[in-house]
Amino acid sequence: MLTVVILTFIAVFLVVAALFLGISAAKESPTAELKRRLRLMARDKRWQTLPDELRAEIVRETPPVEIFISRIPWLRNIDKWLDHAGLKITPSQFLLMTAAICVTGYVIAFLLRRDHLLALVVALVLLAGPFAYLEFLKRQRLDKFTEQLPDVLTMLARSLRAGHSLNSAIELVGTEMHDPAGALFKTAFEQQKLGLPVTDTLANMTLRMESVDLRFFVVVISINTEVGGNLAEILDKLAETIRERLKIRRQVRVYTAQGRMSGYLLAALPIVTFIIMNFMMPGYEDVLTKEKPGQYILVGAALMQIAGFFVIRKIIQIRI
Repeated sequence: MLTVVILTFIAVFLVVAALFLGISAAKESPTAELKRRLRLMARDKRWQTLPDELRAEIVRETPPVEIFISRIPWLRNIDKWLDHAGLKITPSQFLLMTAAICVTGYVIAFLLRRDHLLALVVALVLLAGPFAYLEFLKRQRLDKFTEQLPDVLTMLARSLRAGHSLNSAIELVGTEMHDPAGALFKTAFEQQKLGLPVTDTLANMTLRMESVDLRFFVVVISINTEVGGNLAEILDKLAETIRERLKIRRQVRVYTAQGRMSGYLLAALPIVTFIIMNFMMPGYEDVLTKEKPGQYILVGAALMQIAGFFVIRKIIQIRI
């Protein structure tokens, strides 16, 4: 009982701390945002132009907790994941919220079933939840940006035809477009004002948005800067190509809808059936949950279920 009380106290403490840090992150100042991006640049080896003295100074001002997190191999890129997902929180805040969810789930599951193994399984499932949600936000943000990119290119082309410079066209996109495209181009324009070449500021966007179409756009700008040409016409052609790719992608999603639904149903049906049977006939599945052979069977079934889901997902994923 003492263990449950201690875990409950830890869970409540972590939840309160996570809520406090989440509220403070929502009120984050521009200075804190600038420091966060500088720390991200200092840890990224691709920023070769950053002076070693400035890099060392930025690393010195980094909180010790974030330095420790950056040294863990599988958490080294968590700040990039948060940036790609569009979240304005630090890695320590995200991990604190994840720990609060895991401990809370463990305590609730143990109080309901009095089974440490079941509570541990629930905690592990909840541990994967925030990272899965982070991946979902990343994909959602990427899809939204891909939908916006043809309109962005059309706006750039029309602005160039109206006689504006490329820098003014980028500023117009950053002002008029919604996030995430607006925020990316606004940051690019601000970096250009600080002295970076336009090609470098646009190339930096590919570090914050893993989009193949955006890379095409950056290559087009780089080639046009070197050899010249009718940039407005090239951007129109690129926008038309991206629209056609989006149209084909939507058609593929329609054709693979049945396969995706089958995969989701096959993955969720055993879990839902197990929970319903456990509530309708308590004790009926104790052989599987309390006996060693039953636990091995459950683990094997879960692994095969996960493998089957990923196989189905691989079959229906068609790259365009």
